[in-house]
Formats: sequence, C-alpha cells, structure tokens
Amino acid sequence: INKVFSGVKTRGTWGETALAALLEELLDRSQYEEQFRVKGQNRVDFAVKMPGRDGGEVYLPIDSKFPVENFERLVTAQNAGAFAEADEARKALKNDLLSQARSIRDKYISQPRTTDFAVMYLPSESLYAEAMSIDGLSTKLRQDFNVVVGGPSIMAALLNSLQMSFRTIAIQKRSGEVWSVLGAVKTEFDKFEACLTQTQTRLDQASRELDKLVGTRTRAIRRKLK
Repeated sequence: INKVFSGVKTRGTWGETALAALLEELLDRSQYEEQFRVKGQNRVDFAVKMPGRDGGEVYLPIDSKFPVENFERLVTAQNAGAFAEADEARKALKNDLLSQARSIRDKYISQPRTTDFAVMYLPSESLYAEAMSIDGLSTKLRQDFNVVVGGPSIMAALLNSLQMSFRTIAIQKRSGEVWSVLGAVKTEFDKFEACLTQTQTRLDQASRELDKLVGTRTRAIRRKLK
C-alpha cells in the first residue's frame, strides 16, 4: 500500500477508481461522463449531467485529488506530539488544497457548459476530516474558487440527493404524458360505460319480450291443447 501511494500517478488513479465506483453504484451510466472535456484539452475526471435551462444540460465537474504527502507529515507529527511540525504540515496541506482548488476552477469551471461550481473529491475520510478541520478552509474554497470538498460519505450523500432530484425531474417531465394516458383511459371508460348501458337496455327489453311471450303465448298453446 505504501508503495502504491508513494507515486503521484498511482495515487491519482486510485482516487479516480474510488470515485468511479461511487458513481457507478449510485447513478445510472447515462447520467455522467468520464474524462469529460470541458474546454481545450482539459478533461475533468467525471462530470454529472444536470438539467439546465430550456431543457438543456449542464455538467457538474467532479475531480479527484489526493495530496497525501503533507497529510502524512501532519499525522506523523501529531502522533509524535510534535506540535510545531504539525502546525507547519497543516499549513502546507492547506496550501496544497488551495492550489488544487485553483486548478479545478481554472480548468473545469466553464459556464454555461458547466455549473458555476465544482467538487473536489478526497478519497480518504481521514484526509477529508482533516481538511474540514482547518479553520476557514472550506469557506475560502467556496468563496474564492467555487469549489466544494467532498469525502466518500459526503460524496455518496450528494450523489443520492442528485439521484432523487433526477427522479423528481423525470416525473415532472412525464407528468403531461401521465395525464394524457389518464385522459385517454377516462374517454375509453366513458365509451365502455355507454356500450354497457345500451346492452343493459337491450337485455331488459329482451327480458320483457320473453316474459310477455311466456305469459301470453304459452297460455294460448295450453288452451289449444285442451
């Protein structure tokens, strides 16, 4: 594991794989794009399709980042009780995340093709928790770079919320069709009811004719037989 995480490329691949697994589990494959080209040659790891104006689509960029070196320094210093070193590592980690957020903003936020914000995915809950504990970092990321940070649990909650929104929008879009079907069913039912009424009237008439026939003709036949 240490060997895998020692390389920037392999760490990045692991983070993308973890994010891909979440998306695959919680969204339909048609609801997001992988390695989505935003502008120029810039490709974000994933982009979730969102409903835009006038029935169009807008994409939510989600990019995986795993700045682990300074995070490991921070954890090591905290475990050793080296508070000065821990503070230094925390500042370095903060700068890492700010740098990554700046890169995400510049490369992947491009209105109106994308939303006006992007998500930085941190594939480790402990890394995410540490990032959120840095005073003022999450606010600065949102205000200065329009970037929201998400760990595995938060990302799962976000994707679940998006999925529910997609279903609601789908129902709203299909509501006209539902009412059309119900209207057609009502029309057919009205016709069916009319046919039943006519049939019942004819059956009643036939029943009366049969009663009349039984009552009059059978008596006449009996008189003849006598």
